Amino acid sequence: MSARGKQDLQDWEPVPGTDASLDAIIEMAFAYRGDVTVLHHDGSRTVGYLFNRDIHSERPFVQIYPTRGGAALTISLSQVAGIRFTGLDTAAGHHYEAWKLRKESAPAQEQSE
Repeated sequence: MSARGKQDLQDWEPVPGTDASLDAIIEMAFAYRGDVTVLHHDGSRTVGYLFNRDIHSERPFVQIYPTRGGAALTISLSQVAGIRFTGLDTAAGHHYEAWKLRKESAPAQEQSE
């Protein structure tokens, strides 16, 4: 698996089998809080938020809310050639330590007002 941390996936274009397995890339995309680009074997692409996956079912799939709008799409894993982390990671910098720092500084801010 790649040495990339969870916080630096934005703009990553992993090569399945080289950077990580496709299954691992899908799991990272599922945990990612931004849009991804699903690359299809036929050369087409789907851009959106990957909100669900089942890579262990009889018919493995990913589900994505397309950026362009419309209904959620279910894409068979057999159609997926790769995934790129192309959207802004909306959770970047919003980890527990940042939350804790804001929480601890809140009482100090209230006293100064």
